[in-house]
Amino acid sequence: MSSSRSNVRWLTLALIVALIVINYIDRSAISYAVAPLTKAFGISTSQYGLISSAFSIGYMVFAFLAGPLVDRYGARRILLVGVAVWSVVTAVTPISGSFVGLFIARIVLGAGEGPGFPAASRTVSRWMPQKERGIALAMVGGVAVAGSLLIGGPLVTQLIAAVGWQGMFWVLAGLGALWFVVAWALLRNTPHEHGKVSAAEHEHIAAGQLAEERSSTERIQWRPVLTNRNLWIIAVGYFAWGFMFWGFMYWLPEYLSSQYHLGITAVGLFTVAPWAAGIGGALIGGVITDRVFARTGDPRSRLTIMGVALLLSGTALIPIFTSPSLTVAVTFISIGVGLGFVTGGIWWVAAIDAAPSQPGVAAGFADASFALSGIVAPSVMGFIVSVTGSFSSGFVVMTVLAVIGAGSLLLLPKRYERRKPPAGARAGLVAGAR
Repeated sequence: MSSSRSNVRWLTLALIVALIVINYIDRSAISYAVAPLTKAFGISTSQYGLISSAFSIGYMVFAFLAGPLVDRYGARRILLVGVAVWSVVTAVTPISGSFVGLFIARIVLGAGEGPGFPAASRTVSRWMPQKERGIALAMVGGVAVAGSLLIGGPLVTQLIAAVGWQGMFWVLAGLGALWFVVAWALLRNTPHEHGKVSAAEHEHIAAGQLAEERSSTERIQWRPVLTNRNLWIIAVGYFAWGFMFWGFMYWLPEYLSSQYHLGITAVGLFTVAPWAAGIGGALIGGVITDRVFARTGDPRSRLTIMGVALLLSGTALIPIFTSPSLTVAVTFISIGVGLGFVTGGIWWVAAIDAAPSQPGVAAGFADASFALSGIVAPSVMGFIVSVTGSFSSGFVVMTVLAVIGAGSLLLLPKRYERRKPPAGARAGLVAGAR
């Protein structure tokens, strides 16, 4: 390879990873401020569940619309507008003043963050050749998500201890503003728009892309998407995993605090384990999926891997149905989350396999089902806790949904046409970057 080749694509990837980290820390920060926030605004436990769900209302709508928005306005503009919106909303959260104000703020926050992943994946597809997308999408879709929640707990709880819960939101808003300034200067839609990309790097990127990835998007055909059996099966599975993911993201700190009477900084430390397990699960899932697909060329193998992982993830929660020790609870929640994250980087790929002629719409459809679970899970968990005074029934619901989702993935898909992955490409993540 030419020594004159620049590495701007890796700088672009670093900006996207940083964006996802800020994205997830901002959306989950409210879960660490439940006690002071609900006290300050006079919000009940069930109302907090509704507020947590409100985020996913805006998220679901704009995740579904993200493909056409990115096609029309470009990924850079969508990402810049999105981070500006969610940073402003993060800043006004502590002064929203009431249940209604906070509910509206969370809807707008979700709307700002909704297009983030579709725009990020589009950026990766434009900047990374196929043979480098394995590590790229593992970083964006797995490590950045679980990693943000891993560092988010200690970071947010330490900020609350240092500057108060209101100050914590303002510091996070400042991080978003900092990313906006850096990305305004350095982020571009394509390598051709960036003046620092060398000719050798241009050639390296272009040689590793498919022709359709460089062409314009055709008109969307909704009927084939909405009548696609395998796509609906994937949506059911993604909803099941999403219920567990969102449930723990919004309620794990409160569960640890109320069940085991932990202080705010201790809660932050104990939330590290599940998300650390998530990083490992995401990386393992990507490796297994790519290797199996490389051998079989059968897209259904991805559904099988997701089904098995989801089934094991749900059953791992069984020991915490009763009143376990803190060690048992953290251990088995970590196992469940880690196994769930095995599927984390595969859903979009599987959705695109199901509707390869319209990859953006297929990925958006799957992402919308995940967002729908984000509306349902926090409210259901909040209702269960307010009625029963316990989280146990919520964990039962997680397990039941995981079994249903796993059964759908393992037993119901239609047969795919078997095909071999492109030569020299990591099979699973080539399509996923579309």
